[in-house]
Amino acid sequence: MKKTFKTVLIAIIILSTMPLLAQEPLVLSLDSAISYALNHNKTLANSKFAVDKSAQKIKETISQGLPQVNASMDYSNFLGATASLQLNPSAPPAVITFNPTSNFKASASQLIFSGSYFVGVQLSKLGKSIAEQSYQKDELNVKEQVIQAYYMVLASERILSIIYENKANAQLIQEKTQNLANAGMIEQTDAKKLSVMVASVENALKSTQRQVEFGYNLLRLQLGIDSEQEIKLSSTFDDVAKKYIKPALTDESFDIQNNQDFKLVSMQGEIAKKSIELKKASYLPSMAAFYSYTEKLKKPIFDISPKHVLGLTLNIPIFSGGLRSSQLNQARIDYDLSKNTQDLLTEQLTLQERQLRYNYNNLLEQYQSQQTNVEIAKEVLDNMKLKYQQGIISILELTSANNDYLNAESNYTSITLQLLNAEASLRKINSKL
Repeated sequence: MKKTFKTVLIAIIILSTMPLLAQEPLVLSLDSAISYALNHNKTLANSKFAVDKSAQKIKETISQGLPQVNASMDYSNFLGATASLQLNPSAPPAVITFNPTSNFKASASQLIFSGSYFVGVQLSKLGKSIAEQSYQKDELNVKEQVIQAYYMVLASERILSIIYENKANAQLIQEKTQNLANAGMIEQTDAKKLSVMVASVENALKSTQRQVEFGYNLLRLQLGIDSEQEIKLSSTFDDVAKKYIKPALTDESFDIQNNQDFKLVSMQGEIAKKSIELKKASYLPSMAAFYSYTEKLKKPIFDISPKHVLGLTLNIPIFSGGLRSSQLNQARIDYDLSKNTQDLLTEQLTLQERQLRYNYNNLLEQYQSQQTNVEIAKEVLDNMKLKYQQGIISILELTSANNDYLNAESNYTSITLQLLNAEASLRKINSKL
């Protein structure tokens, strides 16, 4: 009895602690978030399945050229049917009764030569290479999406912390102003004007909180985790800015061979080239060998069929009404299209890389300018607070300085976020994420 009670008590304790364990936040740095997404992202999981499927497709294609062995068994009952056989007109006909028959058959075949088979195996291997390349491209896309979502959360949280600080200062000033108004030292309208500023900050706070929650939901989606799972980011906005924001980028040479899109299109060109060989192979003959064994389980009365049969089958294509020629010409056109697509993509990627570099340098200049604007706006706001407390300026001037500071911080964070995303895009086009 005591043992049973002890077991039940332990089970209750374990069950009661499970929700607590499930509610522990998932702490992620930027690098660990990327690693987590590579292992749990749903889109990437589908790409892995596609690679596995392509590997099985190679085995399927190869198996068509390996020995094929089959066995079968049959039973036939002719329901008492008979046949008459009369060799001599003066003699009565011989009546033959069809007895039930049953056979066991085993057969084996082996492809000896087929041009289409050998080219098909090569195409299957190229298909697997394309699936693997597509996986690497999807992996790069997932990395970029995680980075962008992580940056957005950090930026939103930075704005949120500034608004919290600004709200606390505004409430303190409002409280002091209200006390002065209650004492009759200033007009009540001044206190009411200040309450408008506090309400404006409160609205900005609520809007930013919703933006932060949206960012976390987007990050959860990219990470492939449950929507209820709490996440805590260990990297800070300033940390990632120091790590990834670099001086103005020079016109470095762009190695298009490293680009995932270019690699994918190049492989598709190889498949188009192999397709031409496949269509040419359709003009070649094919040969297969076969062997069959038949065991009569229930023999008919008259049976002369052999048990063992060995043979060859030669298939020679002679005339197809122009079908094979049309298919070959289509394959050649597809190859020309693939080469033209590759040339077009080369031009597009080169221009895109230059534009990304230009955007980065342009945003870097704005980033440096906004850093100065924030410092000035903060200094002005601090001075305005002192002057307001001394009664030198009005509440409208203080409100204006407060709005200028919030706008400066918002612009700085927005430009920094754009700059970080631009830097990530540059690394992505060079396959260096």
